[in-house]
Parts: sequence; structure tokens; C-alpha cells
Amino acid sequence: MRSFLAIDLPQPIKTAISDEQHAVRTAARVTSGRMEDMKWTRPEGIHLTLKFLGEISTQQVAQVTQALAGLGSLEPFVLQVKGFGFFPDALRPRVLWVGVEAPPALGQLAHRVETAMNRLGFAAEGRTFAPHLTLARFKVSRPRPELVALLEPKRGLILGRFEVSEFFLFESRLSPSGAQYQKVACFPR
Repeated sequence: MRSFLAIDLPQPIKTAISDEQHAVRTAARVTSGRMEDMKWTRPEGIHLTLKFLGEISTQQVAQVTQALAGLGSLEPFVLQVKGFGFFPDALRPRVLWVGVEAPPALGQLAHRVETAMNRLGFAAEGRTFAPHLTLARFKVSRPRPELVALLEPKRGLILGRFEVSEFFLFESRLSPSGAQYQKVACFPR
């Protein structure tokens, strides 16, 4: 099964993201008219990825579940969803994201998850953990000054706050209408 580990978002946050995504899409279409090279994320599928695992077997599901259950308790912490940006940057955007402000506990959780998965043979992530929520991916990486201008006034926009006390092993099923996500296991149990 195709899988990843992530923090799910509460519905009010997903709704706020959906509203902003719709506003940005509409305004961008009006100002540039060229949005066909962007693939927008379905708001109901937006989550905070801790680790992408890829295709794993039933045996690996059991190993992952056991390893993550062994991490112990998770001290709750609060995340704030705020602002917009681009990866790698606004001059060569590949991803449009919503920001996540978090205490060190989020980075510590991501590190604990990464370490546990490395022990099971999953490759280490080649870059530093940068918490974000993907709104869209660009098929062509080119400057988008009209989109940058639209997002500039929203740099400090807060879309909500929520407490994190758990994360999930998700299964991702690809379909013609987009990926469908199902929770397989919750941590800590």
C-alpha cells in the first residue's frame, strides 16, 4: 500500500484553507488567466506530512505500526496555520504552500518519526523538515509575479490554531479524481 505518516487537520482549518484556496484561484485566474499549469490540492486531503513511506507491504505496515507505537506518549502542542509561500522560492516555484508555525515539539516529533523509520530501512529525508501544507504544485517552474502580488497581503493571515495530540499512518489510493486517503493507524495509541 502507498503510505505516509502525517498530522490530520481539524475540519475548521480545512474549511479556512479551502476558502483561501478558492479566493486565490479565482483572483489568479482573473489577473493572469494562465492557471492550467497548476495542480491544486483538494482541501479535504491536505495534511501535515511527517514522513512519506511510499509503497509498503502488509508486513512493513505491521513493522511501522509497532515501531511507532514504541515511541511512547506525545506531549500535546499547538500549531498555527499562517501565511503563504513557495518552494523553492517565488522565482522558481514548484509548490505553493500555507505556512505552519510550531513549537520545537513538532520538529522533535518529526525527528523521532524519521529515526524510527530509518531503523526499519526507510531512506532518510535529504532535506531539513520544513512544516507546510501544500496548496498547489506547478508543472512549470517560472516566475509568477501576479501570484506573488496576490499573496503578499496574506503573508500574516492566520487560518487557525489547533492542538496536536496524535498523528496517523495514512494509506493513499490513487484514482482518476485524485488521491483518496484513509487512516490505517493512530499514534500514540
